[in-house]
Amino acid sequence: MTDASHAAPEVRPARTFAEAEDALLSRWPETRLEPSLDRIRALAELLGNPQRAYRVVHLTGTNGKTSTSRMVDALLRALDLRTGRFTSPHVERMNERISVDGEPIDDEAFVRAFNDVAPYLWMVDHDQPHPLSFFEAVVGMAFAAFADAPVDVAVVEVGMGGGWDATNVADGDVAVVLPVALDHANYLGDDLRLIAREKAGIIKAGSRVVLAEQTPEVAAVLLERVAEVGATVAREGIEFSVLSRVPGVGGQVISVQGLHARYDDLFLPLHGAHQAQNAAVALATVEALLGGEPLDDELVRATFADFTSPGRLEVIRSSPTIVLDAAHNPAGAAATAATLEESFAFSPLIGVMGVMADKDVEGLLAAFEPELTHLICTRNSTPRSMSGAELGRRAEEIFGPDRVTVVEDLSEAIDRAAALAEAGEAFGDALGSGGVLVTGSVITVGEARTMLKGRRK
Repeated sequence: MTDASHAAPEVRPARTFAEAEDALLSRWPETRLEPSLDRIRALAELLGNPQRAYRVVHLTGTNGKTSTSRMVDALLRALDLRTGRFTSPHVERMNERISVDGEPIDDEAFVRAFNDVAPYLWMVDHDQPHPLSFFEAVVGMAFAAFADAPVDVAVVEVGMGGGWDATNVADGDVAVVLPVALDHANYLGDDLRLIAREKAGIIKAGSRVVLAEQTPEVAAVLLERVAEVGATVAREGIEFSVLSRVPGVGGQVISVQGLHARYDDLFLPLHGAHQAQNAAVALATVEALLGGEPLDDELVRATFADFTSPGRLEVIRSSPTIVLDAAHNPAGAAATAATLEESFAFSPLIGVMGVMADKDVEGLLAAFEPELTHLICTRNSTPRSMSGAELGRRAEEIFGPDRVTVVEDLSEAIDRAAALAEAGEAFGDALGSGGVLVTGSVITVGEARTMLKGRRK
């Protein structure tokens, strides 16, 4: 074990966003974990425990956290509450992780947040056996920025797991558990009950708990935790539910039974049964936070109608249509694949996939194989990314060699996929009916989004 007190360098104030970003990235990466809340607790105490200055909605689960947190944030802002939102990972830029009033803080505010915590980062680094990680430092920045704003409610996503996640230094007034499945197996293991027990760590004494629909084994673990700490629970399918959903152009129309009212014929400009489920969870979460009153029906209707979720089945370009989706585990890929079949009619559909090397790659490929006519294997710019060649080798075992192409450069891969989608007759399809799906990783999608935003048609 390294004694940080002998090696911790002083943390200097940043003058620019780039300097703050570089200083944070020089720390332990998000993938290097030492399961403990000691460092973040020490940092929070030095900062005056800013996470206690506002109410907290705390979200965990395998998929759906970001979309659901964005919905909760939007509903709370529609109710004239000032919100902070912490999310990870970011899609395009690091300051997306810290939002106030529904918008990422600007570069100046990000630098200010970093400089506010910088002296205390060094103090914790000096006193602890291990230095603060990148993720722990950004969590501290977010909690301090929310207190400084100040916000009424912070909507906080866990980074990974729950009990020992750095965000868990905050006590959620409402704890939300989205569907739990296998992901991050290298860190969380492959036992669903143990994973559920870790995620249940965000459920605190006296809190209100909103549970999305779970498998029986996961539900049993979560409800055991609820009983253990004396929390109050609302379960999807029992206390609240999606009553109906009708897919349509640009999204779907849903009806939801909330905790205190029924909300009918809401247009949600997002595709898929999983997004309808996220909407129901978000409504129940806001109802649970605010107490016994139903939400105004027109307020809910207007809020959902304007909702967006970047990188989640997002149509970023037409001619041909290019869809971005950040599915990065088999459960997320299965939901995306089902939605593509339900809501889109691409023929052919060309996939562009770049994945992280520590993911269940075979599970991802198997989930997408029935929907993709052809797959282009590529990589994103991070060291964690699997090479396009290795991904292609694994893909050939599932798709067959004739349906797989390797293009290491992401931009070139997207261009190649667009050309194949436009040349539909090469696959026996009509011209103009093809589409492209870019998927496999939040980072892959974020880099593709940056490339494509400037050349939308």
